Amino acid sequence: MKANMGSIDRVVRIIAALIIAALYFTHIISGTVAIILLVIATIFILTSFISFCPLYLPFGISTKKK
Repeated sequence: MKANMGSIDRVVRIIAALIIAALYFTHIISGTVAIILLVIATIFILTSFISFCPLYLPFGISTKKK
């Protein structure tokens, strides 16, 4: 598993996940939409920490500087 995410990509994902979490905990989003967004936020956090996005692999995308 080779890292394919750059710093900016990771920071943007973490910020997006934090915004989703804040919206959930302030009860701005709820129900099915909240569950789906929380799953996406969890995926964003996990991929940010391991610096690898599996969806980038089939398309040959890499935001990491060489």
